Amino acid sequence: MRTSLLSPRAAAGAVLSGVLYFVSFPGFDVWPIAFVCLVPLHLVLARVTTGREALRVGLLMGFVTNWGGYYWLVGMLETFSGFPFWLCVGFASVLCLYQGGLFALYAWLFHAGTRAKWSPLLVAPTAMVLLEFAYPLLFPSYTANCLHPVVALIQATEIFGPLGLTAAIVLVNAAIAMAIERRTEGVRANGRSLAVAIGVPALLFAYGLVRISQVDARSAASARLTIGIAQSNMGVYQKHEDPEEGLSRHQRLSKRLLDDGELDLLIWPESAYVYALPENVRTVRRRVLGGLPGPLLFGGIQRRGGKLYNTALLTDVSGRIVDSYDKVYLLAFGEYLPFGDVFPILHEWSPHSGRFTKGTDLEPLAFGRWRIATLVCYEDILPRFVRDLVRAGDPHLFVNQTNDAWFGKTHEPAIHLALSVFRSVEHRRWLVRATNTGISAIVDPVGRVVKQGPLFRQAAIRGDVRMMRGWTPYQTVGDVLGWLSLGAAAAFAVARRRARASATDPPAGKSGSRRSRR
Repeated sequence: MRTSLLSPRAAAGAVLSGVLYFVSFPGFDVWPIAFVCLVPLHLVLARVTTGREALRVGLLMGFVTNWGGYYWLVGMLETFSGFPFWLCVGFASVLCLYQGGLFALYAWLFHAGTRAKWSPLLVAPTAMVLLEFAYPLLFPSYTANCLHPVVALIQATEIFGPLGLTAAIVLVNAAIAMAIERRTEGVRANGRSLAVAIGVPALLFAYGLVRISQVDARSAASARLTIGIAQSNMGVYQKHEDPEEGLSRHQRLSKRLLDDGELDLLIWPESAYVYALPENVRTVRRRVLGGLPGPLLFGGIQRRGGKLYNTALLTDVSGRIVDSYDKVYLLAFGEYLPFGDVFPILHEWSPHSGRFTKGTDLEPLAFGRWRIATLVCYEDILPRFVRDLVRAGDPHLFVNQTNDAWFGKTHEPAIHLALSVFRSVEHRRWLVRATNTGISAIVDPVGRVVKQGPLFRQAAIRGDVRMMRGWTPYQTVGDVLGWLSLGAAAAFAVARRRARASATDPPAGKSGSRRSRR
């Protein structure tokens, strides 16, 4: 009788895959490892005998990779919640275990599918696409994000979004694992595995090179605007404890930008103005701009109907507010407390959590003849949400306003930027990121970061963007791969149940022969 949960070999393979996965992920950015990070896991799963053991292997892998990639969760929870360090470590562990559940289910599906004699080349990408499509994560991410440093490899996301690129990466992993497995069994690797392992990255690269030149040409022919970004570098609580200093910094940085020449648009980050603006406010020329000329797009807090909203506000040249957008996707613990409305005492236990109300309108901001889609905080890492926004208003430009000061000098700001560049590629729009402490940046429609500010330093960033509109396949088909994978999983479940039922049925004719003798 086995007493250990996992054999040392299985545990080592799971841990190795976990480490390889987070090392290839944004932050560490050793992107070539993405094409082999799941190979140790697949080799272990080829030898496990039960679905329960496969779940344990996948959960260990997922727990390791989430702790490695999201080590900054502890600091974030300390800052957001005010809980003691040991309790935050406990919460982070629970969260990493939950998010690691994605890989536990992946391992179980892979084991079940391959035991049913389905090819790993079909099972692996289908299972991962299904889970990245359907498994709810606090911080949504995709295996596809590992390839962000190589713009030629991410251009295909305009077709099927990040799920398509995830499928390609996992397919290569499965092919390499198959080849290694055959070699360990003394069998020569078949040509199909080698063709997949080499051909898929080559096809992605070739497609990328073609599309980059085409999109660059269209971008160069589009109307140009000159924008300025003011990165004030205010601490998490500093801008609330000394709001006048925060406002003064934004104004000084804006003046520096204007001294270097005219701007079509000034952009300040999320909650740059921390005083709650009343709902009847019409102009902020003196209150916010301090006499500087607009137009200005700034993050503020607006009170309407007794409720607080995390709002992006757009002014014209005179400082008159001409449009606004309320953040739709609120961040748990930072902007709202889960179950806080049901159990008010939770707000006493977590005094730093906000009480914002979510917005409902997806319409872009009207900026003269242009339309600007404003993505607040982590809305820029949500492909389905951004797709809905594009379909609702067909904007010319994406602007992300965020405040990543909560996460300190960790990998999180770099991860946030890396995940956001995929929105530019999926919809072929320029993206401007205005952040409080960094990383402020300008991203072109092929995913290149053409300008980037420092981290935790004041910065005045000036650059040009192109106002583009256009259609991409992803805008139409969306996450069709996710729905197809869901259908494939349902078909597999039905086939598996029928196979089990037929295996337990008595041999044909036996029961009938007894009746005839009676």
